[in-house]
Amino acid sequence: MYKGSSGFSKPVELTESQLRVAAINLLSRREYSSHELYQKLVSRTSNKTLLLQLLDQLIESGYQSDQRFMESYLRSRINRGLGWVRIERELKEKGIDQDLIEQSVQKNIDWFELAYDCGLKKFRSLDLSNYKEKQKAFRYLAYRGFSMDQIHFAVEHYLELQKK
Repeated sequence: MYKGSSGFSKPVELTESQLRVAAINLLSRREYSSHELYQKLVSRTSNKTLLLQLLDQLIESGYQSDQRFMESYLRSRINRGLGWVRIERELKEKGIDQDLIEQSVQKNIDWFELAYDCGLKKFRSLDLSNYKEKQKAFRYLAYRGFSMDQIHFAVEHYLELQKK
């Protein structure tokens, strides 16, 4: 590596075998979408055709799978309390095909219950009978990626519990 006039190091051009090793090293740490992997490696080679061929080989040999990446990503985001709207947008940003996203929607996830569980801690400190605080709850759940139906369910369900 050398330092250019900007002071930043310019990555060294990798050979085909070095590029393959770099890709496998990345995939050994965590799953990457093919788009993410391309973005990580494109600066390391001037031969984009070679890089695309390498990605195809990694997919064929089972080292990289957008399906596997998506399932792992979906699980982690659900565990963080995020809703489908946000997860779907993030998957698109990661280069996952819309058809693959639609095929893999986890039908056994109760997004309404997840919205309620996600807001439970936040709602405890709010008086949801107050309009401004109710709007705060709506914004919080909308930011986390829940639909309006799911947000209404969560807020109304929590209001029922407060009345008891």
